[in-house]
Amino acid sequence: MADGNMAGREGTQGRSEVRNETRLAHVIVVGNEKGGAGKSTVAMHLSVALMRMGKRVGLLDLDVRQRSFSRYLENRTRWNETTGANLPIPQTIRIDASQARDLDAAEAEEAERFDESLERLRQSCDFIIVDSPGGDSFLSRKAHASADSLVTPLNDSFVDFDLLGDVDSQTLEVVRPSFYAELVWDCRKRKAQNSRTPIDWVVMRNRMSPLDARNKQRVGEALDNLARRIGFRIAPGLSERVIYRELFPMGLTLLDLTEAGSNVAFTMSHVAARQEIRDLLIVLKLPGLEGVEISF
Repeated sequence: MADGNMAGREGTQGRSEVRNETRLAHVIVVGNEKGGAGKSTVAMHLSVALMRMGKRVGLLDLDVRQRSFSRYLENRTRWNETTGANLPIPQTIRIDASQARDLDAAEAEEAERFDESLERLRQSCDFIIVDSPGGDSFLSRKAHASADSLVTPLNDSFVDFDLLGDVDSQTLEVVRPSFYAELVWDCRKRKAQNSRTPIDWVVMRNRMSPLDARNKQRVGEALDNLARRIGFRIAPGLSERVIYRELFPMGLTLLDLTEAGSNVAFTMSHVAARQEIRDLLIVLKLPGLEGVEISF
């Protein structure tokens, strides 16, 4: 069931600002059916980046099996408690899968939990980030169909590209959209029918190698072709860096390393990584950030 304990309190989200009551919270879904693409890392850094820009952020954790984001936040809360730091923490609701045996009853229960949780966060947040589960499930489709912005981290290889499109084994030309692309297409149609608003789909090339390898070029060409065909935008992702794995047990992000109490040396590599996060925010074109200085 939905976790009624909201992780984070007023004042833990950095600089506060008066909410514009005429604007609904913007829903950002971080989705990918394949594990290991860095969804939780992306969701966490987006959350902290928006909070450090004075925005109120809520989070829905739907990853009922791995709970990577919930564990990340638990580590972050423990860091605050043990160091006396005041790192911003988003309001968080965890939604569990229904245990009902009847499929219709289970889906109805999950839909009610999702809608109620989303509405709770809409009351106090400017942005809601949804960490969607891997695989094709009812909750995953429900989340995707609620998105205003859909961010799909994609490891820079044809193994992960297969989520989006089938390629010819000889020419590596895109033959047809694949199963995840079809899922997104269905969710786009559902949202258009229900609210007459679009989903801005952004595919980010994640864990990119700094080397200008031929495979990297060919993946890029295939993505460009598929983007024009099925309608997504391409964003620069986060490079492969050991620091992301090292920060997880502490619940920290790259945006926290210059805070008092951080015992991680801040290097030029981290400066470059922060720039990648700024670049992602710029490409996402989120409402309310027009002309806002990115101060991290």
